[in-house]
Amino acid sequence: MRGRKWLQLIPRRLHFHRFSSFTSFAPPPPASPLRRVVVTGLGMVTPLGCGVEATWKRLIEGECGVRAISPDDLKMNGFDPEVKSYTFDQLTSKVAAIVPCGSNSGEFDEQLWLNTKEHRSIARFIGYALCAADEALKDANWMPTEQDEKEQTGVSLGAGTGSISDILEASRMICEKNVRRLSPFFIPRILINMASGHVSMKYGFQGPNHAAVTACATGAHSVGDAARMIQFGDADVMVAGGTEASIDALSIAGFCRLRALTTKYNSTPQEASRPFDCGRDGFVIGEGSGVMVLEELEHARKRGAKIYAELRGYGTSGDAHHITQPNIGGRGAVLAMTRALKQSGLHPSQVDYINAHATSTPLGDAAEANAIKHVFSDHATSGALSLSSTKGAIGHLLGAAGAVEAIFTVLAIHHGIAPLTLNLSEPDPVFNGGFMPLTTSKEMAIKAALSNSFGFGGTNSCLLFTSTT
Repeated sequence: MRGRKWLQLIPRRLHFHRFSSFTSFAPPPPASPLRRVVVTGLGMVTPLGCGVEATWKRLIEGECGVRAISPDDLKMNGFDPEVKSYTFDQLTSKVAAIVPCGSNSGEFDEQLWLNTKEHRSIARFIGYALCAADEALKDANWMPTEQDEKEQTGVSLGAGTGSISDILEASRMICEKNVRRLSPFFIPRILINMASGHVSMKYGFQGPNHAAVTACATGAHSVGDAARMIQFGDADVMVAGGTEASIDALSIAGFCRLRALTTKYNSTPQEASRPFDCGRDGFVIGEGSGVMVLEELEHARKRGAKIYAELRGYGTSGDAHHITQPNIGGRGAVLAMTRALKQSGLHPSQVDYINAHATSTPLGDAAEANAIKHVFSDHATSGALSLSSTKGAIGHLLGAAGAVEAIFTVLAIHHGIAPLTLNLSEPDPVFNGGFMPLTTSKEMAIKAALSNSFGFGGTNSCLLFTSTT
């Protein structure tokens, strides 16, 4: 509306001298310090195994979860065998980091999490999240029964792509003029927020219900967002993390066409994921889930919870550069790390370990290394700062990567062991002297550690954890 006509629609008693006295109507909110957030529970489903203990043991011992794929891994069972075989032949990358399935210890039990009648609405990525969340909640000993406790417990679980395999199967039905056979659960199975929704429904959590979707930074953003919800009083406890189930024909084909995946190591799959190495030529697609229980510090202390670490800093940024490629100087990564450090109140020289995002791509790994040198300067080049990428062992878990690697960072603090970078035989020239990724797991005191996650679209996230002892 032009001029002051809009004022005529407001009752005179609300004019408040044309709003000059608005503060008397709405006083400023109370100024209260941000609450501290700690990690009290961990859960994981990864290519190294199902469960935190199995995964961590294999990781620090230098084992690898990457293997060659077969046509049966493409989730094309409804397709003509000829089409399935042709599709497999056309894939330029034939390696993947796949979650081991079965009923043995350390394996993901599909019968338990996916194949029962009541699980018809649960796609694989949701099943992984439910499994990891169950372990994390049991680890935290947090199974609230009181209504007020459930209302103060929320969920923040994201994914990068959801269930592409369900979309592929639905597309086949349409092409075959068989739409009537489409499952009524198709939409609930592919919606990314359903991972968070199912966890909430299973345990009755009625706090914030949130699902970030920021490509490969999803897991880290989900954890960071959850921490802020606790800091601002929206919840006392948050179940937070990321999940992904991307081993299917369409996902692999899409990344192949993008030229993002490794192609040189199809005959030697365990050598394919090689972060920071001169021989790297793309990432290994992976799957899994990482979930942690975050809790307000005093709430955790009051109930005697085990505390792994404190989440002290969360920094985010955007590259504003390219849909898939980072700026070679790593400016977006610099901003994310700097902002996490600023929020934590720590000096760069106080950080002991960095779990790098490094996915084994030529541009991305170099850009991150440059960013780390820029932020940490002499602390990095002196050799005082330990650095590694755990993707050599588990591949790139896309939307789950940030959460799984945040858990690795927390475990590094908790156990005093920085995990190695697998397959690093000829480091990129950006590294020299004391600035070098770890090639063996290193026992060391870790008081503060960073976990980096970067995604397509130029979205960046950095989480900073510290010891509480």
